[in-house]
Amino acid sequence: MKIISYDLGTGGVKASLHDEGMKAIAKSFIEYDTYYPAQMLHEQRPNDWWDGICASTGSLLKSSGVKAGDIACVAISGHSLVAVPISCSGELMTDRVPIWSDGRAVDEARDFFGRVDEEQWYMTTGNGFPSYTYSLFKLMNLKRREPDVFSKIYKVLGSKDYINYRLTGEVATDHSYASGCGGYSLKSARLEPDYWEAAGIGMGIYPDILPSHSVIGRVRAGAAAETGLAEGTPVACGGVDNACMALGAVGAEEGRVYLSLGSSSWIPVNSCEPILDFDKKPYVFSHIAEGMFTSAFSIFSGGGSLKWVRDNICSGLPGDAQGEDAYALMDRMAARSPVGAGGVFFNPSLAGGTSQDKSVNIRGAYIGLHLGATREDLVRAAFEGIAMNLKSSYEFMKRKVRLESRLLITGGGSKSRFWLQIFADVLGVDVFKTNIDQDAASTGAAAIAARAVGLWDGYSGIGALHKTEFSCAPDSVKVEEYRKLSNQFSIVSEALAGLGDALA
Repeated sequence: MKIISYDLGTGGVKASLHDEGMKAIAKSFIEYDTYYPAQMLHEQRPNDWWDGICASTGSLLKSSGVKAGDIACVAISGHSLVAVPISCSGELMTDRVPIWSDGRAVDEARDFFGRVDEEQWYMTTGNGFPSYTYSLFKLMNLKRREPDVFSKIYKVLGSKDYINYRLTGEVATDHSYASGCGGYSLKSARLEPDYWEAAGIGMGIYPDILPSHSVIGRVRAGAAAETGLAEGTPVACGGVDNACMALGAVGAEEGRVYLSLGSSSWIPVNSCEPILDFDKKPYVFSHIAEGMFTSAFSIFSGGGSLKWVRDNICSGLPGDAQGEDAYALMDRMAARSPVGAGGVFFNPSLAGGTSQDKSVNIRGAYIGLHLGATREDLVRAAFEGIAMNLKSSYEFMKRKVRLESRLLITGGGSKSRFWLQIFADVLGVDVFKTNIDQDAASTGAAAIAARAVGLWDGYSGIGALHKTEFSCAPDSVKVEEYRKLSNQFSIVSEALAGLGDALA
């Protein structure tokens, strides 16, 4: 019995083929494009997702030698806050759709909150990203901009739900994905009619909501021919990426916490009650496990900010031409700079502010530059700035939930021992990395598939899949130094938020 899981992300689709013991025996990554036709407009082509699914499936089967008929189930983790419109005949109605970070619906959100109390809406939905990024407001925008297209919509589907539809012909979503639509009540676990009415959108446009491990259908003949999967292969409903990552990283136990160091970076925690705070606005999704929630803060550009530093400040590093990893070189450069980076601070808000910032208009910046500052200082300041930004999230979660004593770090950034030591010193907690690394979402999707076909009866087996590769303990002297620096970083961030408002 084998399982294929897909992680449909912002940059591409990761796919993994798992054996009966849930070990990944083959992996694939297929990249696709994001389009930026104007400021705040971020779009992707659903057909590119489908092409990625087809290509990655073929790659997995070919590299592993596994026969398509041996695949017992497939499941998908999908990037959030997407609404793909399809017609009654199942045709895609727009070539490109706004993705989670798209900001086109600012006016629609403003109009909506002229009719609906914003605090009540947040405390009901837990939708703590900037409100205009949620699907309901994107639909309002589509209705205003293209009324003829909107009038012909049969259903709107999430990213992974669209792929499920292409595979099976069935229309459905799950609670984790629905919890990011902008019109879903976390505690009632259903759509909230008053919000859909206030938006002027009929609730019938939204698909039925099922448990993530429900088998929604089986692979159709046409989809089998395109993907290489066997006709009749069961397809589980799957989940939103945030919830699948939480499941794959730390399972479904209360108080389990991790830090994801990807292009965007965030700290989520599992809890039996959603963590809601209208001032700070943590964003909350229903967990894959029934009756659980995953609440988090994020930086829209965590690892993405470090990549910007790599490309713009560290381009042409010695050794890079010989194929040596640029990030390893950056680690060594930063290690030559002292704690505090010689007085230089870096704010990582290169993709704008989130709910934890004083203003969404905040932008990235270096502060404290002086004639003695070196490139090594600039690189270290970036590592430290991202960690200090996320510290406020971690401290907030500690006040709300009893957290476990160690912090798992996942994502591409977790490969850097140097950076993980900075996190240990900034947060004052033991941090560690496991073999799951960048595969938390696909591991979560694989667990969903395993439950869907009875290989697992729950999610208690997640922990056994993790093998610790290394850990870092905090240095008491550096912890005190970073405590003072973090206070200064907060002052810098407040000032940058005010400057961002002035410039906006």
